[in-house]
Amino acid sequence: MDNISYSSPNILVVDDVSANLVVLSEIIRNAGYIARPVTNANQAVSAIEALTPNLILLDVSMPEINGFVFCAMLKKNANTRDIPVIFISALNSQEDKIKGFQLGAVDYISKPFEVEEVTLRINTHLKMYKMQQELEIYNKKLYKIINDQIRKIYEEQKNVVQALTIMCSLKDDGKTMHMERVGKNSRLLAMSLQLSAKYREIISNSFVDTIETAACLHDIGKMAISDAIIFKSGGLTVAEKEIIRTHTTFGANILEEIYSYNENNEFIKMAIDIVKYHHERWNGTGYPAGISGTAIPLSARIVSVIDVYDSLISKKSYRPEYSHEMSMHIINDGSGILFDPDIVNVFNKIQSQLKK
Repeated sequence: MDNISYSSPNILVVDDVSANLVVLSEIIRNAGYIARPVTNANQAVSAIEALTPNLILLDVSMPEINGFVFCAMLKKNANTRDIPVIFISALNSQEDKIKGFQLGAVDYISKPFEVEEVTLRINTHLKMYKMQQELEIYNKKLYKIINDQIRKIYEEQKNVVQALTIMCSLKDDGKTMHMERVGKNSRLLAMSLQLSAKYREIISNSFVDTIETAACLHDIGKMAISDAIIFKSGGLTVAEKEIIRTHTTFGANILEEIYSYNENNEFIKMAIDIVKYHHERWNGTGYPAGISGTAIPLSARIVSVIDVYDSLISKKSYRPEYSHEMSMHIINDGSGILFDPDIVNVFNKIQSQLKK
């Protein structure tokens, strides 16, 4: 394979009509970019293997492999799926345009070509593609930074997580240390469960140490939720409630990306379970997966009880705090319905020791 290197963005033009290739290539060159014309999909594959284009102008009506089929092929390939594709065609029906967008195209240019229109669309999508690439580079750097921090967490977890907890607490009024209390009380509950015959062989000392730190991150996904929703006084709309619910999967996705580089890190593994499943309910009515009973990870079942209790006794923007007695009553009403009844039973025994 030839090693091709260009400093300017290169645009692959795929069209079986030579006249169209000439016109489009001229427009591209006049716009300051490199035109790479080919006449069919097979030639396009070879061109892409030689050098990844920044943009593809793809004719719909071509023999053997038409534009729609070729676009679908590009979008299924991990190496080419992010390359923006603009369809070029004399077919102007709404159905054709919709099909093109459904296949992953970013735009549609009709024949005959208008120089200004083609130039404008090319400029726009090249800028967008460049921004996307820069964002991906930024994300990789961000993940590397986070990954480096997680390596430190493995050795010195509490110091680093304390900083993350402070950041997360900004989404929980910035004053109360809800996350820190959830961590300490989750440890206390886990230690108490460890003393019971049922959990003696399941909950290790390492589990107890890990859950205190991991539980502090249970709401880390809320950093992606708008403050207007988090701090809204009064009831939330159905749409807003759905947005709030995404904090579980968003937070888990962040941690899963980090975990992919640290698959032996039990702290991250437990944190993922807690972040993703702490809103699941014993009877399967929770979210995001709707799992029930012991299918919910033990760490998440523990944090679920502690999180709800601490939320109940805490003042919110939309309601005053509940008393300890009322909060305990609500927790016990949910035993066997919302919460693991065995965990609630032990929770009742340690209520006087909870960190308030």
